[in-house]
Amino acid sequence: MKKLAIALVFAVVVLAAAACSSKGPADTGKVIKSAPVGNNLTATLSNKDGALKNGDNEFFVSFKDSSGKAVEVEAVGLTFQMPGMGTMPAMNAAGSFTATGTPGVYQGKAKLESAGDWQAQLSYEGPAGKGKTSFTVAAQ
Repeated sequence: MKKLAIALVFAVVVLAAAACSSKGPADTGKVIKSAPVGNNLTATLSNKDGALKNGDNEFFVSFKDSSGKAVEVEAVGLTFQMPGMGTMPAMNAAGSFTATGTPGVYQGKAKLESAGDWQAQLSYEGPAGKGKTSFTVAAQ
């Protein structure tokens, strides 16, 4: 009986440790924009709200191939640009990225100084080759 109790406690500890250490896929939230990029890949910009805003933003960029399989790209770059209008000068914001532990998914941050339409320029480089694309996104 004592051996059974020890075995049961050991099994619970092992299962708890495994549950705590597994990262699982990153929850990337709602899609803001998807665009084709590079060698038959699709890049998706997303966050919990499904929209960017004026000010500090946190978001994800994920890469998938034509079959929907996640693709690891390693180096990701994203810049936002808004042309000058009237007396307002042009604005630029660069995203900074960290790995999420989920292949093909990168967590980013950027500060957009104004609401309105921004031109996003996305690039990647790594085992999947390299590529770039641009698309318009709105900040609320």
